[in-house]
Amino acid sequence: MKRNFIVGAIFLIFAFAVILSACDFKPTNVSDEVVRIHIRANSNSADDQRVKLKVRDAVTAYLEEEMRDCKTKTDAIARLKDSTDEIIDIANNTLYTYGYDYKTTVSVKNDYFPERTYGEYVFPEGYYDALMIYLGDGVGDNWWCVAFPPLCFVPDGENVEYKSWVKEKLDELFNR
Repeated sequence: MKRNFIVGAIFLIFAFAVILSACDFKPTNVSDEVVRIHIRANSNSADDQRVKLKVRDAVTAYLEEEMRDCKTKTDAIARLKDSTDEIIDIANNTLYTYGYDYKTTVSVKNDYFPERTYGEYVFPEGYYDALMIYLGDGVGDNWWCVAFPPLCFVPDGENVEYKSWVKEKLDELFNR
């Protein structure tokens, strides 16, 4: 009886090991799958923070259409890099419209970010590819979101239930 138990246990361990090796259980690193957008205000003054949100609205309206057909992170990064001149123009025109004379700089780079929560998703600290938009001196608080998969392009205040590949991709990334 004891021998049967030991043989059975060894068989179960062996079967479990075979099943695990057949499955691809590599952990997903969220930072490898997403592209973020950060818009850093000129300063933390109330006026600079307000105009940062005006720039956000203008830039995300442009990127909503521009990023629509990006299916991979590589596509998204290439599209953002190709769009930097347009993004600078949009941000500078928005600043000018609201009476600001400082300018915008834009880069797409890999940078370190602290842990942040976006809705139900937690983005752990680490290095992420990101579109960085600096307004003026760019030393104020920033607004951020996820450009790919596209979470930025939802109007404020809307409670949206994603029923698309975006939601599926995020749930997959966060193992839900």
